[in-house]
Amino acid sequence: MPTSRSLAASDEIRAHLVDQLNLALRRPGMFGKELGLRILLDHLLFVECQPEALVEQQRVWEEHGAWSSIGVAGAFRGLIPDSYCEYGMASVYAEFAHSRGWLKPDRVLDSDEYAALTGTVRQWAAEDRVWADVVDEFGSPSMLFGGNNPLYGKSLGYLTEKPEEPMVSFHLWNGSAPGAEQSWPPEHDEPVLLAVRFGAGPFRRTFTFTPEGRRRLPVE
Repeated sequence: MPTSRSLAASDEIRAHLVDQLNLALRRPGMFGKELGLRILLDHLLFVECQPEALVEQQRVWEEHGAWSSIGVAGAFRGLIPDSYCEYGMASVYAEFAHSRGWLKPDRVLDSDEYAALTGTVRQWAAEDRVWADVVDEFGSPSMLFGGNNPLYGKSLGYLTEKPEEPMVSFHLWNGSAPGAEQSWPPEHDEPVLLAVRFGAGPFRRTFTFTPEGRRRLPVE
């Protein structure tokens, strides 16, 4: 006869799901991209007895233009190249995770650092920048969405301990020039900055594009 087995306690299940969510946010492609994140969030909210919270958040995203028929990733289409939408998408879900107390950032900015960042970043992004420029200017990110390989794009997130202070996301791209004979290796030694995103209000208005970002805007 089968022996009975004890089950993990609810707090242990929650801790495990939080850890998995933080891994998935950093490397969404390895965890099923947006669908994988939504499944993890569904499970976490079930454990916390608030299964309706994600539907409510999706309604807010839709009102602001950050939600589409294919989810958050679809809202990035027309703003950044399709192949890098998953990292931007992960940054939006990270903001929701931060509001729920689930996010485990690598570092948090203090109030002075955050004020300096948000006060200058839109003007700073008026010139073309690369990955190293972002880190040199603002320090290591709170969250790296994507890997460390410079041949691939990624997003960098900067945040404080306060969820009500919007995370600042830097969306970086690497790829080949239009019309290039080969798509690999990419044309840049490191990713170039396309846009900085932060703030409330309509989703598209939260983007500040660099000159390269405007040149790379997908053709709809």
